[in-house]
Amino acid sequence: MQQKNLDFEQKTERDFCVCFSIPSHVCGRNKWAFSFSLPDLKSIKRNTEGMGWSYLGFCLRDDTSLPALHFHHGGSTALLECLKKYIPLIESTHDNRVLLVSYNSKALSQSFENLFEDNCSSISISNSQKFKKDPYVTTLGSFSKVTNYILDAFRSPDVMPQQRPASEMDINESIPGLEINHQEEPGFEVITRIDIGERPDIQRGEPVSAEKWSMNMNPEGKILNPDNLKKIIFKGGLCQAVRKEAWKFLLGYFPWHSTREERKPLQKRKTDEYFRMKLQWKSVSEEQEQRNTRLKEYKSLIEKDVNRTDRTNTFYEGQDNPGLILLHDILMTYCMYDFDLGYVQGMSDLLSPILYVMENEVDGFWCFVAFIEQMHCNFEEQMQGMKTELVQLSTLLKLLDLGFWNYLESQESGYLYFCFRWLLIRFKRELTFQDTLRLWEVLWTGLPCQNFHLLICCAILDSEKQKIMENHYGFSEILKHINELSLKLDVEEMLCKAEAIYCQMMKCKVKWYTSMYLSTNIIRILSNTFKCPCSGSTFSVIAVSCICTAAPSTAVIFIGFWVIKMILLDYSKTYILLCDKFQF
Repeated sequence: MQQKNLDFEQKTERDFCVCFSIPSHVCGRNKWAFSFSLPDLKSIKRNTEGMGWSYLGFCLRDDTSLPALHFHHGGSTALLECLKKYIPLIESTHDNRVLLVSYNSKALSQSFENLFEDNCSSISISNSQKFKKDPYVTTLGSFSKVTNYILDAFRSPDVMPQQRPASEMDINESIPGLEINHQEEPGFEVITRIDIGERPDIQRGEPVSAEKWSMNMNPEGKILNPDNLKKIIFKGGLCQAVRKEAWKFLLGYFPWHSTREERKPLQKRKTDEYFRMKLQWKSVSEEQEQRNTRLKEYKSLIEKDVNRTDRTNTFYEGQDNPGLILLHDILMTYCMYDFDLGYVQGMSDLLSPILYVMENEVDGFWCFVAFIEQMHCNFEEQMQGMKTELVQLSTLLKLLDLGFWNYLESQESGYLYFCFRWLLIRFKRELTFQDTLRLWEVLWTGLPCQNFHLLICCAILDSEKQKIMENHYGFSEILKHINELSLKLDVEEMLCKAEAIYCQMMKCKVKWYTSMYLSTNIIRILSNTFKCPCSGSTFSVIAVSCICTAAPSTAVIFIGFWVIKMILLDYSKTYILLCDKFQF
């Protein structure tokens, strides 16, 4: 019997198992088939050697874990060896059972060398070709779609039905707006349209005036209702007169519930700490600097970037401008604050508006520190934060407009790398200086959801999709068109459309028949909470469960570290929402 199994292993290990997200109805064993793109893969977990048959668990870059693939007759090693031809797999230092996907971030960063040049509004064909040939895109993209079924290679073609049973297509009638293409090949369906409902009209409010800001403080200088004030700021922003004080609260430099007297010792302590760090690099001699390669590199890059940051702004224009000196000193001091991260190209763009508003070296530094803390992973060497945000943006765009997403994919632009600069420096190069101030203070409220900046990206792309598709823009033309949007965007229009998209998606979320599309990735991207549509209660996504009791629906939703799969059953005219849970 053992020899028979070995023979079967030798015959089958070259047939690799990868499945589609839509269950194949040839056999019950294919019920949990799934698919994913290789660039989305984060890690693979193997079972402990000698502990039963082999299995592989796949974890995606958005932290979704897929059901394990079990290899009852071998083949897992051969599959891993094949995958290594297309993606770099390295063994985790913490768990030798885990293989991590290690993408080359250097190739990605080189693709964006031109993004911070002064003439960033144009892009040459040669640079776009270099971008197009990025190994991260082309190598993985060429093998990005997995196209084999589990065990289907061993099954005779004559037992394969030509379409899904009619009884299993009833769900199509239960989900308005969902269209399914039937392919001759079994177990494969293409969702061509998901109707997420109408987009509401959104109106913006007026900026918070100095008088209104004062009305929201008590005589001791304590904010009366921070949550309500943040809602007002989100809808209208701030006038210039209150930004200097308000930004300190929005960025977390000042605690929302602190009084004026409580903030004085905080500022004194932060001032002392700042100048202590500044003295560290100021006191480095030329000889010491020659022996400290990293500090020397940081200083050289800072001097280069400072000399070309917002030089048309009166605060930074001219030679030997005090604003430029402060910009340089704050960035150098930040290298002392976080020497491991140091200075990364693009940071000067994030500091410039903050220093302009604060007009103070110490306050500007600590507000800048708070802003970088929000975006720290975007500037790390592996650029994991940027990769994650691009994946999340692609997920949102795919739900919002599958047709446009498919078009970008067909033009080798599905990775949305042309949005890289938008995300890295929060639209700083796309908007006028004053519009940047308005956008950032709105984003810092944290409303209406986390990652609202991704919906702003969706809003811009939604406005440009008609021109891109009607003109049949290819890879190079899309890059050129997106770069030429710089300084042509209207911030109020962007914010209105982004908020409308959010409302549209959240309205869709509370429909039971569409929640299967939103309850996992979308909720995780946009919100830390889930609002139960039956009871109205709000639950944390990390909560274990919530039970909806309103008649005629009974729902049990397991939320948190479980993938939600909802099945709608008709039983005695009562709709029951069941959840199959898989650990992720």
